[in-house]
Amino acid sequence: MPLLRLRFHRAAVLLTAAVLLWFSGATFAAQKVVLVLGDSLSAGYGLPAGQGWVDLLVRRLAKEAPGWRVVNASISGETTLGGLTRLAPLLERHRPDVVVVELGANDGLRGMDLTQTRSNLERIVSAGKAAGAQHVVVGMRIPPNYGPRYTEQFHGMFGEVARATGSVHVSFLFDGFAQDRRMFQDDGIHPLPSAQPLMLDTVWKGLAPLLEVGPAKPPRKRSP
Repeated sequence: MPLLRLRFHRAAVLLTAAVLLWFSGATFAAQKVVLVLGDSLSAGYGLPAGQGWVDLLVRRLAKEAPGWRVVNASISGETTLGGLTRLAPLLERHRPDVVVVELGANDGLRGMDLTQTRSNLERIVSAGKAAGAQHVVVGMRIPPNYGPRYTEQFHGMFGEVARATGSVHVSFLFDGFAQDRRMFQDDGIHPLPSAQPLMLDTVWKGLAPLLEVGPAKPPRKRSP
């Protein structure tokens, strides 16, 4: 190949690669972001790879809202304080449009001061709102180990935080199957793969309106 033709060929290849790289980068940047800030229930603890409810959310968005992508910043054992501590760099790096806050279960299981837990949740939402994000606050229930008063205050806290911060409230992540022991792993705490679609449907009811993908679908019925 003559030298001039070789140089032209190389230049064309480099230009094509640059255009493709720019286009893919622009497409990725144009996507809106859902940040999931959670604990083991969202991190997929004890589940085969790709079977957690957040993984299912990724696949649902690819079909129903391809302009959105998911960043799963969930860590097993996470508390509200831990989530608050990690939040600032996550907001700066990912610039989420929606933050799903699924935290508080580990606070409750450890009997932590609910005043502090509520403050942590409110600070998480406030920081996200300051960065331009909308929020879904996902509620949880705990066993009555610390007495009925603590248990009820714990569950009610999530709705209070949502109302105080103008966030969407999802009442209970295990809605529809919490009493069915067959839906949980041996520890009785973490749901099995069969429960993950139900968890997604529960979160989706609050999340879908923020994504502007039409009305939320009703939760699927679990087979007896």
